[in-house]
Amino acid sequence: MKIGCLHLDTPTVLAPLAGITNLPFRLLAREAGCGMVTTEMVSADGLVHGAAATFDLLRSRPQEKPLAVQIFGSEPTVMAEAAAIVEVSGADVVDLNFGCAVRKIVRAGAGVALMREPQRAESILRAVRNAVKIPLTIKIRSGWDRTGRDALAMGELAEACGVDALTLHPRTAAQKFSGSADWSLIAALKQRLRIPVIGNGDIRRADDARRMMAETGCDAVMIGRRAIGDPGIFAEVICCLAGHPLPIRDFNRRIEVMRRYVLLSVSCFEETRAARLMRSRLAWFGKGLRNSSGLRQSASRIGSIAEALDLIDAFQHSQKTAQRGAGTRPVISGGPLRPDPV
Repeated sequence: MKIGCLHLDTPTVLAPLAGITNLPFRLLAREAGCGMVTTEMVSADGLVHGAAATFDLLRSRPQEKPLAVQIFGSEPTVMAEAAAIVEVSGADVVDLNFGCAVRKIVRAGAGVALMREPQRAESILRAVRNAVKIPLTIKIRSGWDRTGRDALAMGELAEACGVDALTLHPRTAAQKFSGSADWSLIAALKQRLRIPVIGNGDIRRADDARRMMAETGCDAVMIGRRAIGDPGIFAEVICCLAGHPLPIRDFNRRIEVMRRYVLLSVSCFEETRAARLMRSRLAWFGKGLRNSSGLRQSASRIGSIAEALDLIDAFQHSQKTAQRGAGTRPVISGGPLRPDPV
């Protein structure tokens, strides 16, 4: 798949997830074969005003490329200046958020609010397109009702303004993440546009990605919540799309990913910050395994990376003990990770 001049090895994209898709997590996704990763949602105002915490979200490594940086905002000049900052930072793609339905974002006139303000949306799209030379993408929702008219109109506008690809999450602003994603809108948008269309929503298994591409004709799939704690889903999807048997991971593979996430986190951030992150994030990787609630409770007290690794060792031992007691083999689906030294 190509986005402008950028070629993706696989038709898979990691969705931007606030508080989740930081640098260590993005590296895990790329190691699992994800075609392109995306940062957390980045405030255009924060970049323009030089906020240190906002700039920290742009931290990157060559191993995660190609990288898309998603920005949000409501003012054309600010969005254009922020996009230029993103380009200078070394990002491969600037992605514009026209789909976030969080109340405070909508109240500020950003995110999905722009889908009911086509004139402002056009001003932003043209200003950003003129400000950067790297590929420009946009992520949208169905809009403000179930007809999908907002999405179709925004897609045509984006293409006319020089956007290189579009991602559609076919849920309305009111739905947020509830209900079902209407894949038929992805198909309708794909039929109407010449630029690549990336489908997003309700991909829970590898076969869902295959079905979405087959039913809608979309050029790639974007996966978000399903990847939390199990980035191996990207390896599964790649195998499924190629018609290969899905690789099997037992709990030891999940443990390996947990350790990898800890080591990547401490290599990307200083130890105190990495340990603090593990308090809320380490338990993601144990979801679905025995005693995952105990892992979550213990992780909330992590004070150092050594404690995090000891906790993982103890959790692995508990899985082996449970396996012997039950006489069964816990299996977690997923795929092999490509080794890459920290």
